[in-house]
Amino acid sequence: MSKKWVYLFREGDATMRDLLGGKGAGVAEMTRTGVPVPPGFTITTEACNTYYDVGQQFPEGLWDQVIAAMKDLEVQTGKTFGDPANPLLVAVRSGAKFSMPGMMDTVLNLGLNQATREGLAQLTDNPRFAADAYRRFVQLFGKIVLGVDGERFEHVLDEAKGHGQRQDTDLSAEELTKIAETFKGIIREEAGVEFPEDPYEQLREAIAAVFRSWNGRRARDYRRINKIADSLGTGVNVQSMVFGNMGNDSATGVAFTRNPSTGDSAIFGEYLVNAQGEDVVAGVRTPQPISRLQETMPEVYAEFATIAKQLEQHYHDVQDVEFTIERGKLWMLQTRAGKRTGAAAVKIAVDLAHEGVIDKATAVQRVDPHALDQLLHPMIDPEARKTATVLTTGLPASPGAASGKAVFDPDEAELLANTGEKVVLIRVETAPEDFHGMVAAQAILTARGGMTSHAAVVARGMGKPCVAGAGELRVSYADQSVSVGSVTIRKGDWVTLDGGTGEIFAGAMPTVEPELSEDFAELMSWADEIRTMGVRANADVPNDAEVARQFGAEGIGLCRTEHMFFEGDRIDAVREMILADTVEERRAALAKIEPLQQSDFEGLFRAMDGLPVTIRTLDPPLHEFLPHDDHEIEALAAKFGADPRRVKIKVESLREANPMLGFRGCRLGIIYPEITEMQARAIFKAAVAVKREGVDVHPEVMIPLVGHLSELKPQEELVRKVAAEVFAEAGIEIPYLVGTMIELPRAALTADEIAGVAEFFSFGTNDLTQTALGLSRDDAGRFLPLYVERKIMADDPFQTIDQRGVGQLVQMGTERGRSTRPNLKVGICGEHGGDPASVVFFHQVGLNYVSCSPYRVPIARLAAAQAAIGDAKRDK
Repeated sequence: MSKKWVYLFREGDATMRDLLGGKGAGVAEMTRTGVPVPPGFTITTEACNTYYDVGQQFPEGLWDQVIAAMKDLEVQTGKTFGDPANPLLVAVRSGAKFSMPGMMDTVLNLGLNQATREGLAQLTDNPRFAADAYRRFVQLFGKIVLGVDGERFEHVLDEAKGHGQRQDTDLSAEELTKIAETFKGIIREEAGVEFPEDPYEQLREAIAAVFRSWNGRRARDYRRINKIADSLGTGVNVQSMVFGNMGNDSATGVAFTRNPSTGDSAIFGEYLVNAQGEDVVAGVRTPQPISRLQETMPEVYAEFATIAKQLEQHYHDVQDVEFTIERGKLWMLQTRAGKRTGAAAVKIAVDLAHEGVIDKATAVQRVDPHALDQLLHPMIDPEARKTATVLTTGLPASPGAASGKAVFDPDEAELLANTGEKVVLIRVETAPEDFHGMVAAQAILTARGGMTSHAAVVARGMGKPCVAGAGELRVSYADQSVSVGSVTIRKGDWVTLDGGTGEIFAGAMPTVEPELSEDFAELMSWADEIRTMGVRANADVPNDAEVARQFGAEGIGLCRTEHMFFEGDRIDAVREMILADTVEERRAALAKIEPLQQSDFEGLFRAMDGLPVTIRTLDPPLHEFLPHDDHEIEALAAKFGADPRRVKIKVESLREANPMLGFRGCRLGIIYPEITEMQARAIFKAAVAVKREGVDVHPEVMIPLVGHLSELKPQEELVRKVAAEVFAEAGIEIPYLVGTMIELPRAALTADEIAGVAEFFSFGTNDLTQTALGLSRDDAGRFLPLYVERKIMADDPFQTIDQRGVGQLVQMGTERGRSTRPNLKVGICGEHGGDPASVVFFHQVGLNYVSCSPYRVPIARLAAAQAAIGDAKRDK
């Protein structure tokens, strides 16, 4: 027997998501629960992958199984595929394991030809409906299956409607029939083939087209952005058609069981009377809120509300459902977990836990740590809003505020964004082909479309601000401009969107930080109860430390002392120290810096009262503090009363071919021990000062870039000598630690030796990635995106830890260090500390904490909790 490639809806269930895709598993599970679902079948994701493996041919046995499934469908519906007297029509839809809204292709009304169109007209006693269904099918089939430019069809349709003077519903059956024949002529001209009359030929070609759409540009772009594997493939769902465009007792819509923007517990969605599903998504007409259905079709709405609640209880999560009402009969076409904003995700998770639908651990797992980023982004400054003029208001499709230069073409948006420009993509409506431009833009604005339009759904999924359906906008692609009344915004002009209110402003608007909700605080408290790994922050100034503490940081994992050197006039003293020719001159310059550093450290200790503060001694190469062009060198020489030529010679002598592997880190402290001495004295004098104020202070001194025990030992001894002197002078003893930053492969390999001196390790994974992979963070941006795009690397290793390579060094260094010092405290302070996937790995390796930027602390806390939950599940 050949492999089973096809499953009837009644044969599947929710556990078969890998095989049937999300949509197939969803309709199968709905069918099992007794919800009214039009019958159909799913072609497996394995069939899609095999289709590509065998040179884009149907796998052996697939077509025979499709024909058998169609026969079953005929029995279930009482209709016959291709029979003019009682035609069975089907929809052919994609459906991957993970939802990819609008990224792949769908063909509706399949099975129509000249004969079945006439039969449908007689059967329904509605020639106009049949003609419109046929027009839609020819248009979709031509664009999606045969690859004809959709603009050509749209142009014909637009002309027939008098360029906006009439709606689709105003066109007569005769006009629609004529349009369909014109479409067939375009297909003949563009594709070089006749539009197929044989329904089974239509079906075969449509299935192949859905398979092909898995590797279309927009689908590949979406998978790359959302880190979805190319190897998953898509299922193909063939489902008997039901029609929402059979009159005013018919409708189609999309709804969420709760509000996907705010999380409010009320059915949220839109519908169109006398319309098909693509009309809602495409935004060709302005839809009505789902609440109005309660007024116009109360019995249908009551049934829908009951089913929505039933589905949410069954799946224990918010559902995104598509439905059609055909002559007063409700049909559920699809259900899936609803995409939601970060704010909604938090509220929904907490509410469902309070309602007893899920437990706290499940609530913590329900929120994507990346989604928290949306809650921490700025919003328009309320003070600026008071005097700002709102150009117009659209639908608040995806919250958040952003400003950028207006662009009207997705390719240009991508191009400008790649050069560092901030852009806002403005379209009449977005289509899946615009996805790359939407990714590049700060925000998206559309003149048409509703809250469940393509633009809205995609923007919410990415956490980007979006205003949709701003009907007063007049967008001109030809002029590259958009007009609102007498105001015109042209390409390159700044515009600001508030996706939370739907407001649009001309110019750039100032922003402020958002306030976090009680639901957020409660969810994070649950995460803190569950996680076993600590979360600290990378902070160099007291303000950053205070922000980090507000976000739940449990200390500072990295204070980069060199960042303090650029404050005010301090850089002059630093440059004086670098340019000094003798130890005495260097000490004199350092004496000017010491009280300033001490003051900085006091601020950090106060902000982190009771929590550890890890301070790294000077790390970067000295040339970074010096000017390099002649004009700046002359100005510096004049300030110090020095010979410009001598200063230039000194500057040139410090220039390095590869400074990241040069004279930096502990090497500076070894050659110039007075630098380490000054910094250590500033740290311990600050600790003493705040201790006298009643602050509970826990300093940790970290020596960077150690590769040999013999490098760490003299620096450690110097730090302890200075500490003893300061404490003796003050008459106060303060517990402290001396440790090192593991950022060289040799340090990881010899961690057992280094742990003989170091009381803690902090993995500097930024430099460890550079040194282990031979990649420069500053230069690799030229090719790393292409490496990721071409799957040479799964991820940018500077964003997500390379577990097999760099990660192995982290694991090895941790294990070897603890073999010498079992109670060794181990953390990580690179950028990976705020990346959820990396945090999970660090939890598995057994690190005590991760440290990240202040605004990523909540993300790391949630990711750490999810890692602990994952561990607990594996243990079971």
